[in-house]
This record gives sequence, C-alpha cells and structure tokens, in this order.
Amino acid sequence: MSNGSFDINEFVKDSKAVLTEPNYFATMKTSGGMTEPLIKAVIYGAISGVFIFLWSVLHVGPVTGGLFGGAIGVMAFIWAVVGAVIGLFIGAVILMILSSICKGNTDFEANARVIAAVMIVMPISSALSFFSGINFYLGIIVGLIVNIFAIWLTYKGLVQALKAKPDTAKIVLYVLIAIFVIFTLAGLGAKRRANQILNDLNSSDFKELIEKAPEN
Repeated sequence: MSNGSFDINEFVKDSKAVLTEPNYFATMKTSGGMTEPLIKAVIYGAISGVFIFLWSVLHVGPVTGGLFGGAIGVMAFIWAVVGAVIGLFIGAVILMILSSICKGNTDFEANARVIAAVMIVMPISSALSFFSGINFYLGIIVGLIVNIFAIWLTYKGLVQALKAKPDTAKIVLYVLIAIFVIFTLAGLGAKRRANQILNDLNSSDFKELIEKAPEN
C-alpha cells in the first residue's frame, strides 16, 4: 500500500499476519505515508463499533440499549471510530517515548504504523465483550487477556519494527503488564458501580417512573 492509496486485500492480509505470524513486524513497512495507518485505525474502529452496537441491540455486553433503545449503541459506535483515530496519534506518541527509552526508532510515522497494526485488537476486544453480559468477572478476565495480548504485540513491534533493544523492551513489557493489571483490579469497584447504574436505568421500575413523570 503506497501513500495516497489503500488496498483492502492487502489490509486483510496484513491483519491476519499480525495475529498469525510471529515475525510480522520484522517485515512490515515503517514508511510510505500516514494514509494507510489512518485508514486502518478507522476500519478497526468501525468494526469495533459494529460489535458494540450489536451487543447493545441484543442487550449483552458492557453497553446495552435499555431504556434509550439503540441510541447508546449508536453513540458508542461513533465514539469507537473517533476514539480509534485519537488513539492512533496518542498511541504513536507514547510508543515513540517507549522506543526512545529502548534505543529504538523514534520516527512518528514508523511508530504510528506499529500502533495501527496493534489496533487489530480493538474489534477482537469488542467482539469478546459479550462475555461481560454473561458474567462480570468473566468479562474482566477475557478483557485482561486481550489487552495483555495487545501489549505483547506492541513489544514485538518495538523489537522487530522499531529495532529497540530486546532486553530493555522486555522490561518495559513487564512494567506495562503490571501497571495494566493493577489498574484493572483497582477499577473493579467503579466498573461494578457503572454496571449497576446501567442495570437500574434498564429496570422496569425506572421505566415506569419515567412514563409517569408529568410533562412540562
């Protein structure tokens, strides 16, 4: 894929390779323009948003339509696309800092391309988020596994594509995993509370209260 053009077949091929080929990042292009990583981010965000919307309509997963129908799902879809684009640029900056620490490539486009490739995890995470609708803790465990996998892919990108020092990058990998696990455990209470609020909004008693409320 050259600058200014986008090959959907090549995109599908690359997406599969990220997940199935351990040495994918060693052969990926780190230059050629920002068009490709930007479109990748949009596509991954859109696919992720479709899953979020679907689970919302089916009333499974962390986001459900409930009282407000599919409106929440639609907003979640839009935010998934916007968030993916924002995440691409923020992620590239963060990866540049990590790459600098590990004595790797600090070119912005190269780092953005690694982040865009890692963002294949977005639709995977959204697709598996229905586990949260089955069991709260099961959803947490699945989400934790998926995000650790994303960190591992980032490590591969650091070492193979950005030529960072493996030993230093490995330390960064362990630190990132530890931080993520700590924040996940620390946020369990807040997530449970958020789920409870959503359940209250979806409850029949709350709907009945809204229906009986006097109109202005």
